[in-house]
Amino acid sequence: MSRFSQPDPELGHRLSRRGMLGVAAGATAAALLGAAAPANAATRDAAANGSATPATTSGTKGRGRPVLPPGRLGIQLYSLRDKVSTLGFGPVFAELERYGYDEVEFAGYTQGSAGPITLAQLKRLARNHGLNPIGSHVGYHSDDPNAYTFAQNLTKVLDDAQALGLKHIGTASGPFRYGSTVDAWKRAAEDFNTYGAAARARGMKFYQHNHSEEFSFATDNPKVRLYDILLKETDPDLVHLEMDIYWAYVGQFRFSKRPDGTPAPFEPLNYVLRQPDRYPLFHVKDGESDPSNPYGYNMTDVGDGDIDYQRFISAVTRLRGHRLAHHWQAEHDNPAESFTFARRSSAHLHSLREKC
Repeated sequence: MSRFSQPDPELGHRLSRRGMLGVAAGATAAALLGAAAPANAATRDAAANGSATPATTSGTKGRGRPVLPPGRLGIQLYSLRDKVSTLGFGPVFAELERYGYDEVEFAGYTQGSAGPITLAQLKRLARNHGLNPIGSHVGYHSDDPNAYTFAQNLTKVLDDAQALGLKHIGTASGPFRYGSTVDAWKRAAEDFNTYGAAARARGMKFYQHNHSEEFSFATDNPKVRLYDILLKETDPDLVHLEMDIYWAYVGQFRFSKRPDGTPAPFEPLNYVLRQPDRYPLFHVKDGESDPSNPYGYNMTDVGDGDIDYQRFISAVTRLRGHRLAHHWQAEHDNPAESFTFARRSSAHLHSLREKC
């Protein structure tokens, strides 16, 4: 598949995100929602050693209904890029099936030294391992007219997504194509509406995945948050959002005050609760709170940080008619060991129970 490269305004440790698999960054989730109770040590140790399964850890958080809806746990494959590039998709999918995953979100369709693979083969491999290909990250725009992006090759991007049977096709690129003014984001919203209409015509949903900069303020009107422009100016029937919860809370840490220092607090979860139909997808990534870090958090494996996923996921799935309406993709930008990250994340999320 085609590759692309675009600069990312976020953290330096994500500079490699658009390298091997050629996709826009796909970060994920942490929070100021309160400290999550960590998975118990036995569960974590077992999961890290590969012996834990969702079934063996299901009771560690209480006796209530599982927080995670059945069939809705996915993983952003960027987290496993090292394994995909050396082993290929097949062995990676086999491991994910063993860890209890239901879905995958693509970060490109190539597999490095493992050799070429067709979209038909990729789709079949996923289905053979019980994995539903739910979405994919593609670049927004590029100066290269031949780049594999929505702006340069919309038809090809949608052709490939359709060949894979994807229900969602999106970008993790920020809407900064024309700048950071109110009018610049209105222009970007027009682009997104165009892509959303084209995706909808093929039975898919176009989505945008945030980082923290989307929650900053318009340079020509510092009273206006850029993310609010995106929500207002895009058609809710055409443009959907994948909330990267981690980066949303980094945004809260960074941009709860306007440039002049006046308070501008916001709660990322409230965006979802106000318009839950706009958020079919989420990235689930964890982080330890660290006020000394300019981004407020240090990224961790899911379950090792301060996000209260029991609260966040429950708040969304308890909405009337929304138990199965959303998809939760685990991710870590740079895990110490990617299979270990996948195992432990699944074990932790499957262990969470709603409060009785």
